[in-house]
Amino acid sequence: MIIVRDLHKTYGNERTGTHALKGINLKVETGEFVAIMGRSGSGKSTLLHLLGLLDNPTRGEIYLDGKNAITLSDEQKTSFRLGKLGYVFQEYSLITEMTILENVWLPALCLGHGNNYRKRATDILDTVGLGHRLDHYPNEVSGGEQQRAAIARALINKPSILFADEPTASLDINSAKIVLELFKKLNQELQQTIVMVTHEPEDEKYVDRVIWIKDGLVAEDGLA
Repeated sequence: MIIVRDLHKTYGNERTGTHALKGINLKVETGEFVAIMGRSGSGKSTLLHLLGLLDNPTRGEIYLDGKNAITLSDEQKTSFRLGKLGYVFQEYSLITEMTILENVWLPALCLGHGNNYRKRATDILDTVGLGHRLDHYPNEVSGGEQQRAAIARALINKPSILFADEPTASLDINSAKIVLELFKKLNQELQQTIVMVTHEPEDEKYVDRVIWIKDGLVAEDGLA
């Protein structure tokens, strides 16, 4: 599902700039739940942003679902992100003027998924345990529920890969556990491929494999 070869990211001049990634090589198989871990500043979020086509590498190769992502034009990347990739971030980024249901179906509207977007959004919200919150607004639900709504929104277009960047960092312990158990459920029951950046050691028990990043390189890659 994901193949990365000799991936570099430098901010500023190649000779004197900041080398965030220094030659990453890794693979993620279809249906895996993988955590990217490492100390602050190790390059893990930079790596996730490159894998999610939210930034461009200095050099290297990225293959996503069989597609050479580096060769895509900006317009093709936008279409690929919308149709093939889902994103969950630390901040929920829900639109406050829209209901939970409307927030979830919005990406399907952008992709032109016909008239069944409402039913699909409803079904996904049922899956994440928010079937009773369809008509509520973001400020009427808890932080944990907002994050689950953000996960539902990320799933609406049936992404091949779900990327999550510190998805529980803003949540209390109980809400974080609910979100991680939801990720595990999605992975096991739907075979959803998930790549998650986290700094919490206890999150290891939820994933299949941990890729440790240190100083812009893969330091360790093995089973959790």
